[in-house]
Amino acid sequence: MLRALLLLGGLAPALPAGPHWAYEGPHGQQHWPEGHPACGGRAQSPIDIRTRWAQPDPSLPPVRPVGYHCPDTAAFTLANNGHTAVLALPPSLRLQGLPRSFAAAQLHFHWGRPGRTGGAEHLLDGRRAPAEMHVVHYDAERYANASEAQHHAGGLAVLGVLLEVGADAHPAYDNILSHLGSIRYAGQTTAIPSFSVQDLLPPRLDLFYRYNGSLTTPPCFQAVLWTLFQQPVRISLAQLEQLQGTLYATAAADPKPRRLVDNFRVPQELNQRRVLASFPRGPQGYSTGEVVAITFGAVSSCLCIFLAVHFAAKRMRAKKAQEQDVVFKASSHRAPSDDGPCP
Repeated sequence: MLRALLLLGGLAPALPAGPHWAYEGPHGQQHWPEGHPACGGRAQSPIDIRTRWAQPDPSLPPVRPVGYHCPDTAAFTLANNGHTAVLALPPSLRLQGLPRSFAAAQLHFHWGRPGRTGGAEHLLDGRRAPAEMHVVHYDAERYANASEAQHHAGGLAVLGVLLEVGADAHPAYDNILSHLGSIRYAGQTTAIPSFSVQDLLPPRLDLFYRYNGSLTTPPCFQAVLWTLFQQPVRISLAQLEQLQGTLYATAAADPKPRRLVDNFRVPQELNQRRVLASFPRGPQGYSTGEVVAITFGAVSSCLCIFLAVHFAAKRMRAKKAQEQDVVFKASSHRAPSDDGPCP
């Protein structure tokens, strides 16, 4: 079972299984459909979520993790599969609030490179967060494991958590990141103490975007029900740099070591798919730039209306004053004939 989880690690087969792939170069993502035809499908992930156009659906129930606080295992297995850092999770961790009960399989990360501002896969209104975590689950009511479920539509459910940089280190993420030095090279694994996986998630599990998509790496099967939380989780800059600078995409014996960086896929076309939002459309449904633009537009409109009224009133006063002046002058001009010599 562990081998199956690691093969699915990062939503991708571990090297050397299957056609070789990478994020850049001759086997880069633009060539994925050549060896993995599903990567050229019309329901691919990730996507750039335009929050303004997400369809509000307040009837969507909150995501409800079960067993995440106290996993029934003393240790987790952390691995470097050459594409990402993967933490295998026991299937006793369940996810409710979806059409069926889903069991956890693993979680993994996507990031950029040192000094790069973005490394997440999903974008919100064109902005890429520094990193992203995916928690992968499979439909436990219909399939035995994630490897089987990935071949069927709706067989997988993935939680996406955007990682932003904050002032303080996040203790839950330190449970993973502090052990990356033990899996520096592809193929290495290590055991780490169990901890509350719930603490890796944002506090508000009722605010999210949902759409149907795919694995974000080969084989790119279109089997995923995506839930991307609106609320990010903040880690420290030092923690982000651990992700960006610790791991290698090559084995320890490789004569040409290659850093594991920029392991994110570019956004894919939406192709008529609907993106749902679990909350009503409002200020939170717009990007910061859009809110600023809307506010500026409203203020500008009010100013234009004020100036228009002001100048219209000014013109009316001037016209009235001109008319009065004409009447006065006309009256003054008629005065001699009215007040002529007495008879």
